[in-house]
Amino acid sequence: MKIGVLAVQGAFIEHEQMLRRIGVEPVEVRLPEHLEGIEGLIIPGGESTTIGRVSGKWGLLEPIRDLARSGRPVWGTCAGMILMAKEVVDGVPGQPLLGLMDVTVRRNAFGRQVDSFETDLEVPALGDLPFRAVFIRAPLIERVGEEVEVLARLEDGTVVAVRQGNLLATSFHPELTEDVRFHRYFLGLSGR
Repeated sequence: MKIGVLAVQGAFIEHEQMLRRIGVEPVEVRLPEHLEGIEGLIIPGGESTTIGRVSGKWGLLEPIRDLARSGRPVWGTCAGMILMAKEVVDGVPGQPLLGLMDVTVRRNAFGRQVDSFETDLEVPALGDLPFRAVFIRAPLIERVGEEVEVLARLEDGTVVAVRQGNLLATSFHPELTEDVRFHRYFLGLSGR
């Protein structure tokens, strides 16, 4: 199985390492032709404006939308979640979005880099053990559409992980932990 990792900026190497740990071959995606033959795509954390603009310049936005429409799973972590949203609050004017998920996201909702934190999340889709989530300049989800399933919330009710069919988005960085459960869950979204 080959899973693509958008490798234009951000934490793509960490996702590649997690995929290798669970026996999956990662493919670095920088151009549309790199999407050929992959069974899913991870859009990593980083700087959402930069990732969006570079992806647009290199002709990746519409091919990524096509990949998602084909039923193959697409997962956005942190900045990747911003790119997947239909709407972004406090977004940068002209920021390219994929508009794949019926969610409204607020950028940098938890503050600056120094406000980063870790917490245990209850994620029933992953089993009974809590998931240790790493939040770094993280966005949050302010609104979810009717077809969007909430997978995890903070203790105050803030939505931080969602699924919409073959699409997955997390405010936090599972790739910065030793816990492979979110990556395995993502692989299961393909139905293959």
